[in-house]
Amino acid sequence: MTWTELVMAAAPTQGDQPAVSDVRTGEVLSYSAFVRRVTRAAAGLRRQGLRFGDHVLVDVPLGATLPVAIHSVAWAGGVAVLNNSGAARMMITQRHYDAAAVKVEQVYSFEPVRGAMPFAGLMSERGIEFGPLAGPALTLDGERLFDHIELAGDLRKLAARLVIGKDDVVISAVSEAFRGLRVVDLAMMSGAHVVIAHEPSLIGCRVLAAERRATMVVAPYDLARRLLGDPILRVVDERAVVSSLGL
Repeated sequence: MTWTELVMAAAPTQGDQPAVSDVRTGEVLSYSAFVRRVTRAAAGLRRQGLRFGDHVLVDVPLGATLPVAIHSVAWAGGVAVLNNSGAARMMITQRHYDAAAVKVEQVYSFEPVRGAMPFAGLMSERGIEFGPLAGPALTLDGERLFDHIELAGDLRKLAARLVIGKDDVVISAVSEAFRGLRVVDLAMMSGAHVVIAHEPSLIGCRVLAAERRATMVVAPYDLARRLLGDPILRVVDERAVVSSLGL
């Protein structure tokens, strides 16, 4: 099972249950909606000329749209580049981009942007049923490539160590995009609900955890250290979700 397959594996049983909630925007993405958007956008990327191994710049903030953008590229056979500049076949952005800093053939945006086509326009009536079996899927700097097998294998190891279940609610208090993506991937492969907070204070994190009845929080070291001792929350240092990848 490849990386994106692993992240989507719980969808048949979780269906319309919430997968990702974004505190800042209020958006709630269900498991079924995630699969539908990823597979259909992947089909649209293929239709627009994306080929296996092509690089796609992804400049999308941590939230409900980031995993959709990243996994759409991966499911289409492309390589998602978490960067807002450089050369690539295509670019996916949230609301703006610097045309002078990128060299791409096409730009797609989740929000209206001059010179970009709407990401929603990629959605086809039918999605791609099967993604790539292996191959490169993600890079942070355009040099070191993470492939599907490596990312999936690492997720399995993390899941065995952290033990997240389908009834868990995970607060993601991380700020860095890749670490946040790993938290989302980890929660979704387990069928859990991940709530994305945006650099919350100690009090803010505790209030959010109480409101959402959270069972786990992944946070930067200083915040995680101050949350330790909570009788209900399991606390994870955000570095744990990427350390096994050498990051």
